[in-house]
Amino acid sequence: MGEQVSDGGRKTAEAARTAAAAGSASAKKAAPARKAPAKKATAQKDTAQKDTAQKAAAKKSAAKKSAAKKAAAKKAAAKKAVAEKAAPARKSAAKKASARSAKKAAPAKSSAALKKAPAPRKQVVAPKKATASVPAAPAKTVAAHPQGESRTALVRRARRINRELAEVYPYAHPELDFENPFQLVVATVLSAQTTDLRVNQTTPALFAKYPAPEDLAAANPEEVEEILRPTGFFRAKTKSVIGLSKALVEQFGGEVPGRLEDLVKLPGVGRKTAFVVLGNAFGRPGITVDTHFQRLVRRWKWTDETDPDKIEAAVGALFPKSDWTDLSHHVIWHGRRICHARKPACGACPIAPLCPAYGEGETDPEKAKKLLKYEKAGQPGQRLKPPQAYLDAGGRPAPPLGAG
Repeated sequence: MGEQVSDGGRKTAEAARTAAAAGSASAKKAAPARKAPAKKATAQKDTAQKDTAQKAAAKKSAAKKSAAKKAAAKKAAAKKAVAEKAAPARKSAAKKASARSAKKAAPAKSSAALKKAPAPRKQVVAPKKATASVPAAPAKTVAAHPQGESRTALVRRARRINRELAEVYPYAHPELDFENPFQLVVATVLSAQTTDLRVNQTTPALFAKYPAPEDLAAANPEEVEEILRPTGFFRAKTKSVIGLSKALVEQFGGEVPGRLEDLVKLPGVGRKTAFVVLGNAFGRPGITVDTHFQRLVRRWKWTDETDPDKIEAAVGALFPKSDWTDLSHHVIWHGRRICHARKPACGACPIAPLCPAYGEGETDPEKAKKLLKYEKAGQPGQRLKPPQAYLDAGGRPAPPLGAG
């Protein structure tokens, strides 16, 4: 009995161990099964965290890039603004530099010309830099000299030339013979396309036969044409002088008007003729822009204009209005006697040091003297009855028509 119990206890113990071992094995098998879901959950959590981190990093990177772009845009805008502010300064500096180089080049050119020029009677003073604008009479302005001469320097040089010419031609006067405004307006109309000398030789016969506007207005055109034939274009000129005489009788009571707006309404009368009449018959200032005047003011670089009305405005802006009539006489007289169209007598010119065109003509003094005309060469002038001041200065009256 005792042995049986002992064996049975052993069997029971073994069975218990076996059961324990089986339970342990079963527990071991169940453990991995429990760990697998846990590991999977952990992995999913890690993946979600990584995604979140990556998204955050991407947002942060995008924010940095956006901030960098904004900063670059601000820098570019700032640079553009600085460049725009600096551009006028650079342009101004470039203009000043070009003006300085032009000023350096201009004296070099003029000094070369002055070496060839005769010794001036007065020392030439270089014009100073402009400090203030000179008031101009006409509304139109004059452009600066191409070589960089300032407006003030141009005005000073132009007025200096006029003063010099006033000393050379103190007896300057209109070179048409006339005794009243009617004779002057007719003579001026006839002077187109011919010389004042030829007009002066023709008008004595005309005015002897038709002394007043009423007489010329009623004249036979064929008889007038025969008298005016020596002046050229005599048919057109006959039509003009008879027409203006009729207009004077019908519109102004046979009197020559003293206003520009009235004079230019007369047949054959333009601004040039009107200013001749106003300045010399009525004492009202005006600039006479004839062919000599146009040529000389361009040679002297007073203006580059070619239209007579624009030349009148440009030159008038350089001088006081009170100087206009005498200025016209000085320039025209100089053009007829010394500064000729084809062969200027540069070597005998009293204003050579002030002339930008010095050297266009003969510079040898002896050869230049042979180019002088009228009283400067000891020859007769253009008027048959010149003023006494002209005769006192050594001028000689012109011979009548057909006097040989």
